[in-house]
Amino acid sequence: MNRVPFYDPAKTYSENFDEGPFGDFADGAIEPIGEPRFDFLGEKLSYPFGIPSGPLLNGAYVEAAFAKGFDVSVYKTVRGVEFPCHPFPNVLSVQVDGDLTLDKVKQPLVAHTSFDEPLSITNSFGVPSRSVDAWLKDAKKASHTARRGQTMIMSFMGTVQEGQSESDFAADFARVAERSLEVGARILEMNLSCPNLGNEGLVCYNLDMTERVCAAVREKIGATPLVVKIGYVDNDVMLERLARIVAVYAHGISAINTISAVVVNEEGAQALPGKNRVRSGVCGSSIKWAGLEMTHRLAAIRTRLGVSFSIVGVGGVMNPSDFRAYRDAGADVVMSATGAMWNPCLAKEIKEAYPDG
Repeated sequence: MNRVPFYDPAKTYSENFDEGPFGDFADGAIEPIGEPRFDFLGEKLSYPFGIPSGPLLNGAYVEAAFAKGFDVSVYKTVRGVEFPCHPFPNVLSVQVDGDLTLDKVKQPLVAHTSFDEPLSITNSFGVPSRSVDAWLKDAKKASHTARRGQTMIMSFMGTVQEGQSESDFAADFARVAERSLEVGARILEMNLSCPNLGNEGLVCYNLDMTERVCAAVREKIGATPLVVKIGYVDNDVMLERLARIVAVYAHGISAINTISAVVVNEEGAQALPGKNRVRSGVCGSSIKWAGLEMTHRLAAIRTRLGVSFSIVGVGGVMNPSDFRAYRDAGADVVMSATGAMWNPCLAKEIKEAYPDG
């Protein structure tokens, strides 16, 4: 694995935004891509592998991802209002022995800055967003950097605001979705793995709110393909209902985002400074079990219900065998965040190991 990540954890978010990407993502080399031969939500892809929402901060990152052969690249989630990033630091390594199971997250994880393998990290950004005019201009340019066989997905979310009603919250999602259409991306992603109204959990864990938001967005975007991004769901009944909602209003499910855990420093104090940062999302090798399990379960539900939503498998994809495991589990497209950040050659390695996808 390459040890120079394209997002530098030692720099602030603003520095990464303005100066990045780093490492081999900045070398200007362009990997060749093959003929488009994989179908995904109406798009023909050269290869069903890419980078999910999060690491690709702006158009420079998206362009670099396409150049390195990540054929599906998701522009970092945007909002309908300008929104600040959490204080530095935003990325730390965490000590996890094996899989980060739901039992293990009952105890705090210890963070540090030595990014050793097997690599798991915590990332805490707060979904920052520039103004609508700023991200519209940048994302429009980014969408044109895709080569034949590649596609950019535009990710968006609503914003919780004081005094907001459920109807207001759903309407905000719909407004941002409508503006996201303007960037020229042929696929949109609605990020429901984000705080719910009242901060009682993720939107995707409130199925009534999920359905309300999905309906509002669908009304605004017409027939545009829509992927719903969710967190880990351990309840089978809940997951099936969520899948039914997606089957009605969307075209795909991206799972998972991260697994939430309390993160402390070596002295046992809060590792990430600031309000509402006692817990943060963990990603990397230790959550592969959860993303892979979700792909298996969603594929089984899809078959049982006789519906046709696509599955984007995300979580702990660090090497070619991880990609293969997700494809075997039923993922139509596989994505890697942490693995790709530390290894810009990951797409090339996967294509070489599994040329047939």
